[in-house]
Amino acid sequence: MGVLEAVARMVQLGGAPGRAAAVATLRAAFEARTGAFVPDDAWFEERSRAFWSDAVTTGRFGRQVEGELDEGERRWLVPLERAHRGLFRAEAEVLVDVWSGAELVVAFVDESSRAELDASAGQLFDARVVASQDPFEVAMLPGAVFHPRDATPCITPVLAAAREKHLGTGDTLDALLRMNRALRSLSRVKVAYAYRVDALSPHAATLPHSAVRRAGKGPT
Repeated sequence: MGVLEAVARMVQLGGAPGRAAAVATLRAAFEARTGAFVPDDAWFEERSRAFWSDAVTTGRFGRQVEGELDEGERRWLVPLERAHRGLFRAEAEVLVDVWSGAELVVAFVDESSRAELDASAGQLFDARVVASQDPFEVAMLPGAVFHPRDATPCITPVLAAAREKHLGTGDTLDALLRMNRALRSLSRVKVAYAYRVDALSPHAATLPHSAVRRAGKGPT
């Protein structure tokens, strides 16, 4: 039983009606950190996968369904809770985390993520990697969020500011997800208006109205 299969089983169990309230609580916490999403959004499926990746790692959702997992699935609970979250770029078979400096060789990737990786030249993406010694396996979980290629130059100063503020990995990458959401949800907004240092604050989840009015016209 590999981690990708174990995660799929946990997500399946999360769809049971009796767990709707618990899942809703986890999703509300995720949206509070990264921005809300609804079925009408073009990026709904992507954010849904990102939510579940967060739920089975940071949210420790597997513990809520532990009694319904078999032995092979349960052995992934601890590795999932220790998953490495990073802001990666793909270099051949290596994922380079530009936030922490870690370089990871990932052997297992789901088909959807593999297709995105193959097309991701020049893109940074938020993802979680899980590793285990027994069985030995290094896998990238479904749910990676790819930032636009032209956002990379804007992300560099954001990361520098986050380090100066001594922000943790979660706070920094969650802020980038909010910026990604702002770019995709507000029409005619330029990348530089969405990916900006002052948007690191959780209270800056949306763009100022003045920025929205000027979007597409450049600063005045």
